[in-house]
Amino acid sequence: MRVNHSGEVAAQALYQGQALTADDPAISAAMRHAAAEENDHLAWCELRLKELGGRTSVLNPLWYAGSFAIGALAGALGSGTSLGFVAETERQVESHLRGHMNRLGGADRRSVAILEQMTHDEMAHGAKATSLGGKELPLPVQTAMRLTSRLMTIGSYWL
Repeated sequence: MRVNHSGEVAAQALYQGQALTADDPAISAAMRHAAAEENDHLAWCELRLKELGGRTSVLNPLWYAGSFAIGALAGALGSGTSLGFVAETERQVESHLRGHMNRLGGADRRSVAILEQMTHDEMAHGAKATSLGGKELPLPVQTAMRLTSRLMTIGSYWL
């Protein structure tokens, strides 16, 4: 759950950065709305971490700052790219969450319920971004995003 919590910290920052630099007020509003939903996810993960006796990652400030900068850059590149970034991010997050649920199996129904709701919301964010005109990102960008996500996952797991 610490990794998921860190992911939600990063998601908030991405959306806030994108909202700040969006060239369309409707896109900016959609980004702020998604960030608010990510705040719910953050609270759920933090509560579950406490219930499990865990702690949040000490790297969260780094994840927030880096993600805000990436989000601001994506927003500055225009609506199609920014929305495409959201859609790709949510595809990758959905895959991560499904993998986590599979690893948990039936062992932790409370965590699985949280992850199921998060997956549903993330899929909706991605679909919304696509419907608003998100462009598919080039394969090298998708790969860089996956590698960055993997680094964050490993770092948050241990620290």
